Amino acid sequence: MDTDERRAQVGVGCHVVVELVGADGNRENLEFDLVPERAADFGRGLVSAESPLGAAVRGRFEGDEVEYRMGDICRVHITSVGPAQHDSGLDAQAHREKILEEARRKAERTNADMFASSFSGKWGDYNTDDMDD
Repeated sequence: MDTDERRAQVGVGCHVVVELVGADGNRENLEFDLVPERAADFGRGLVSAESPLGAAVRGRFEGDEVEYRMGDICRVHITSVGPAQHDSGLDAQAHREKILEEARRKAERTNADMFASSFSGKWGDYNTDDMDD
């Protein structure tokens, strides 16, 4: 039996624990679930299979050490592979779009307030109190 057949393989839907190996030899653990791009949310531990890290480990096996260059990181050692720990059913893209829309709305309100504070016309001041929050 081939040794790769006995080791768990990294793929979408897996929980992966890796050691990020620095150029100086320092190692730092990182855990994440490998998910499709639409479900990626690094803050929640959901890494896209298409991201540089996801692509580096996808298809590899538990115990493998692969080249991965990001900042002072030069290699990644895959220490364990198991079933995903998060439900990636959440569409992270929709979540990101909602946050972006909220930020856009707040920026528009800020711009209107800044304009209002600097504007005074002969028919009165510019008032933003009637704008939707």
